[in-house]
Order: sequence, then C-alpha cells, then structure tokens
Amino acid sequence: MGITSLFPVQLAVWQETIGPGSFERDLCINSPTGSGKTLAYALPIVQMLSTRAVKCLRALVVLPTRDLALQVKEVFSALAPAVGLSVGLAVGQSSISDEISELIKKPSVEYGRCYDPEEFSYELQSAVDILVATPGRLMDHINNTDGFTLEHLCYLVVDETDRLLREAYQSWLPTVIQLTSFSIDGNFPSADDLLPCSYGSLKTIRRVGTERGFKGKAYPRLAKMVLSATLTQDPSKLAQLDLHHPLLLTTGERRYKLPEELKSFKVICQSKLKPLYLVSLLQSLQGEKSIVFTSSVESTHRLCTLLKFFDNLQIEFKEYSRLQRQSVRSKTLNAFRAGKVQVLISSDAMTRGMDVEGVRNVVNYDMPAYIKTFIHRAGRTARAGQSGCCFTLLRKDEVKRFKKLLQKADCDSCPTYSVSSEVIESLNSVYTSALEKLRENVESEKFKKSKIRLKSSNVRKEK
Repeated sequence: MGITSLFPVQLAVWQETIGPGSFERDLCINSPTGSGKTLAYALPIVQMLSTRAVKCLRALVVLPTRDLALQVKEVFSALAPAVGLSVGLAVGQSSISDEISELIKKPSVEYGRCYDPEEFSYELQSAVDILVATPGRLMDHINNTDGFTLEHLCYLVVDETDRLLREAYQSWLPTVIQLTSFSIDGNFPSADDLLPCSYGSLKTIRRVGTERGFKGKAYPRLAKMVLSATLTQDPSKLAQLDLHHPLLLTTGERRYKLPEELKSFKVICQSKLKPLYLVSLLQSLQGEKSIVFTSSVESTHRLCTLLKFFDNLQIEFKEYSRLQRQSVRSKTLNAFRAGKVQVLISSDAMTRGMDVEGVRNVVNYDMPAYIKTFIHRAGRTARAGQSGCCFTLLRKDEVKRFKKLLQKADCDSCPTYSVSSEVIESLNSVYTSALEKLRENVESEKFKKSKIRLKSSNVRKEK
C-alpha cells in the first residue's frame, strides 16, 4: 500500500493489541480527524485473524452511514486477502438476498446425485471472516438471515461511537452484547429470548470464567475498540458498551482537537447576500477541491438549486445528500474523488469520517452549533499531516459565539478572510434572477410532491 511508517494512533493501538498489551483491555480511542484511525484497527484485526483455520464471522465493524462503511470496507479489502481472509459488507446498498449470498455459504452438492434429506446435513456457514455493517442492516441479518450468527465473534469495532450511541438504531448494541455473552449453563443465548424472529438455539465457545481478576466475565471475551474524533468520556454513555477494563488512548488532555496543519478563517457577511459571499469565496479558491457544509439536507438542496441558476459560474459542484439514492451519492463521490467535481455541497450527516484525498478547503456555509460539529467538518481537510483551510461564513452577531466555540478546541487564532466587494456587487443582478428562479422551482417541487402524496393516498383507499 506504500505505507512505510505508522501514525501515532496506529502505533499506540498496535502496541496495545499485537504488542505487549495483548488486547487484555478494551480500547477507547479519541484521535483527531485524519489521524489514521481506520487503519489503526484494521491492521491488528487482520493480523490477529491471519492464523485462523476455520472461516466464520469473527470481527464486526459498525458504522453510522453507508458511505463510511463502504470506505472502511475498502481498507479491509486492501489488507485481508493477503492473509486469506474474506470481508463482507452489510449496508443495504444492494437487496438483502444479494447480501445473504455474499455473507452465507451453502454446502456444495454434486449435480445428479440423490441425497437422503434425513442424512444430508444442510449446514449454512459464514462466507466472511470480517463484516463491515450499518446498524439497521445488521439487525435485518440478525433477525432474518438463516446461518447468520455472532456466536464466534472475537472483535467488535464501534466507529464514530458518539453518534452510534446517540441514536438507538433498533437497539442494535444491546442485541449484539447479549448475543455474544454467556448464560449460566455455558450455552449461547437463544434468539427467542432476544429477537422477534428466531434462528434457533446456538452453542458458543464462550464460558463463565475469571479473566485478569474480573469474576463473572465471559471467556474468551468479545474484545472491543470504540473510536471517534470527539469520543465521549461520559461513564453512563460508555457503560452501554460493557467495556472490559477500558484503556483511553488520546492525543492530549483536551477532548476536542483540530488537525495541526489546519488554518481557520472567518468570513463576515450580510445575511441576505450570503450566497454571493460563498460564490466569491469559491471563485477565489480557483478550483481547489472543497466541501461546503450547510445545516440541513433541505438547505443543501436549496443552495445547490440556487447556484445552478447562476450564469457562467465556472465551478463544477454537486449536491451530496441523504435525499438522493445511494447510487447517485456514490457516483457523485467518485466524480469528486476523481476531480471531475470541484465542490461538494453537503449536510453534516453525510460526510462524517469520509476520507477524500486532496480536499484543500472546507467551507461552513452555516455556522456549526457545536464544537463537535466544527471538528468533524474541518477534519475533511488537513488529513494525514497535509495542510488545509476551513472558512466559516458568519453574520456580525455570530462572531462572538463562534470565538467561544473555537476556544473549546484551544483555537484562538481565526483571522478574517476578505471577500472582494466588487465581485459581490457584480453578482447582484445574477443573484436577483437566480432567487426568482429558485422560488419558481420550490413551488414546482411542492406541487409535484403534493400530486405524489395524493396519488399514493388514492391507491391506499382503493386497496
């Protein structure tokens, strides 16, 4: 892969897993965006499973979004085949039947030969050693997929932990914890006890034992790694993970830390002319790869629609939103990675943890409400030791609040970036026309949606 040395977080995790630490404690990893967290857990897991003899599901990585899961799966796919391991993906990108065929291996039968149903053992087995999944689709397989079991799971990674703990996602976490624990008689918990749809009573390799002086712990235990650039240290929240003697690995005393090579700027603008300041800023960046963040998917869509009505903008930009189909998002992201699109306009949820090489700038079109949000947005640039800039568009009444926000990340330096007033004035007439077209477009979309709702309502009544 062309990697000749490890980043600090990768080295620290390696020492606690493969090295002297021998994974005797669960790991909580709080490390800045772009510091190499994905490879930090992927390398040890692949190394530890490299000696496995029988293929079964032993490592599970859970992430909050499909796009992030796809990215992590690519990292594992670059490593795992070298030592004969298989990696699966469960994110709902394809139909569940297609996923099942990738994840579950059916016994081979000889063509033309007759089998006695009573003698032939139709045993389903895992086709993967490592699974990268989103919580919703993981629960679909736990509930409904024959042969899918967490009985032999050895490693659980919860990436973007603070977000995954904040949202329930069909109670995936307590389900996984219970399905990988022990019962008094040493049997694996019956699915009947936990889930509405049973896949039978299974036996586990886990048993009641004593590990490092902790009585009542299952052995061998399910080893866990939880990670985020803004990892919570609230014991009540972390308690949900049932961590074993957890060790916190962090880059410093502060929970919130920005990339070292990041330069932050504020752009003071008039609220009504905000889109013009954005256009002027993007033009001054001269086609550098940039991500623009808005406060919501609706704002993202509205801003993209407005910019389309600017004549001769000479900037290739695309919307990136959960309102779009997965195939559209993937196509947009690939075009952005390839440099065919210069600017990606997105809401927060879609780009957390995303790693796109060569992103030089991040623009906060809407000021983030929390330092956590600012860190995850800004962290799309200045990754892996590279330099990058973060621009935040602010009204005058937001400046003081923004300064306090940055102080939480120990950032006191945020100079003002000047936008040409001449450019703003030259865009005024185009802006007026674009706003009128936007209003017409919004009304047209509302009318289309109301027709679709009315049509679906009539269909239901007929049924």
